Amino acid sequence: MRIGLFATCLGDTLFPEAVKSTAVLLARLGHETVFPPGQTCCGQMHINTGYQREPVPLVRNFAEQFGDTSIEAVVMPSGSCAGCVRHQHEIVAARYGDAPLRAGVATVKAKTYELSELLVDVLGVTDVGAYFPHRVTHHPTCHSLRMLRVGEKPLRLLRAVDSIDLVELPEADSCCGFGGTFAMKNAETSAAMLKDKTRAVDTTGAAVCTAGDSSCLMQIGGGLSRTGSGTRTLHLAQILAATRTSPYALMEAAR
Repeated sequence: MRIGLFATCLGDTLFPEAVKSTAVLLARLGHETVFPPGQTCCGQMHINTGYQREPVPLVRNFAEQFGDTSIEAVVMPSGSCAGCVRHQHEIVAARYGDAPLRAGVATVKAKTYELSELLVDVLGVTDVGAYFPHRVTHHPTCHSLRMLRVGEKPLRLLRAVDSIDLVELPEADSCCGFGGTFAMKNAETSAAMLKDKTRAVDTTGAAVCTAGDSSCLMQIGGGLSRTGSGTRTLHLAQILAATRTSPYALMEAAR
């Protein structure tokens, strides 16, 4: 399958290893990954903050970059960006776009997936050949859980990883408190939610807390580091891309 890879803003600027690992994983599974060079932000930050007219150029660019008929699916290591493309782009196009934009958005929406969705639902795999000999707990991100409804797809993938010690996260479906600008506009509430989340992570004794959204990992990772926790964060894609012959990923996880 020829798959278009969307890096996302956070992936591009702060979490490039999650994007690289997605490409490595798909190549290992025998698929061609293409990276449209003109891709930019999907516009989620604008839309979530109430500026729905302003991201029209971003929505149009996304539809143009990934609308190529040779691209059979679009994947991103982010449930929130996938949710934006699948749900919010349509709203923006309907309110402020023209007919070509609405058509382009509909075309791309139909083939856009978060990573675990693509692997399980489209490619039909749960065992991706990963090896990760560490104790891991999983945080299901809000957009993945509530907007995309990925359910246990990330856990199904993690359970199939060789040598992993996967432990359940207490109150896993509770928000970590990030929510984009929510963390800035409601800092005290966000901090209280984060405290609950990091406390839950610490009870697992996990070496790694993983998730499918870099934004949540940034929030949780920051909280864990400030408390001196021994748990670090790692994107789901990085665990799934790890193998016995990839010492870099294993060394990084063990630090």
